[in-house]
Amino acid sequence: MSMGYPQQGSRRFGAVNWLGVWTLYLKEVRRFWKVMTQTVAAPVVTTLLYLAIFALAIGKFRPDVHGVPFVEFLAPGLVMMTMIQNAFANTSSSILISKIQGNIVDVLMPPLSAGELNVGIALAGVTRGLVCGGATALAMLPFVDMGIAHLWAVLFFSVGASLMLALIGILGGIWSEKFDHLQAVTNFVILPLTFLSGTFYSVTQLPDFARELTTWNPVFYLIDGFRYGVTGHADGALSIGIAIVVGVNLVLWAVCHLAFRTGYRLKA
Repeated sequence: MSMGYPQQGSRRFGAVNWLGVWTLYLKEVRRFWKVMTQTVAAPVVTTLLYLAIFALAIGKFRPDVHGVPFVEFLAPGLVMMTMIQNAFANTSSSILISKIQGNIVDVLMPPLSAGELNVGIALAGVTRGLVCGGATALAMLPFVDMGIAHLWAVLFFSVGASLMLALIGILGGIWSEKFDHLQAVTNFVILPLTFLSGTFYSVTQLPDFARELTTWNPVFYLIDGFRYGVTGHADGALSIGIAIVVGVNLVLWAVCHLAFRTGYRLKA
């Protein structure tokens, strides 16, 4: 006789399984937080080494960049580089490791839609990107006079950049079948886009053809926008940068959603 209780396995959710999304998000955040020496401290130290090399060996020979001391111009680029590399690493490694270990089913079996999977995993990548970026900026403060010229730009481009690379990381993790594949994405896509985007220099110093090529690199707009938020100077048009960040993220979100919905390279 029914007493009005739901039968086993008949839990009901609203339009969004908020509990499931939150649980997945916490799982992904705790995954990198438990090894924060590797996932947070190590990237900070690496970025400080970049700063030390450029500041001590090159900085004194470099003139100001549009009125901004070279080291202060360099610092925002290094912070953004740390954010995007770690946002990518978090989502891509999580999915690939789950596939290799055979426990990807633990992510696919719960009552989570493709959109909910996208939200939980991507936001965890954004969180790691922001944590690493914030920790790097704080570690630089004793050595670099960093301020905030435009808070909205710092927030928009930090979150937008972390989300973009987290979504690319999802696609990289789904596509990859072994660590060699993922390393190829890192070495031949992420690193070139980052290093050739104005991280270490102003694109106005480049020849015309190189400057034109840079405008096709979406990472340039991430770094340029964030640098504008910190220093008040931008090499490119902010309106174009904002449009590219929003547009690329929408396209990447749709592709990730489709990959989760179809189970591409996720379901045996």
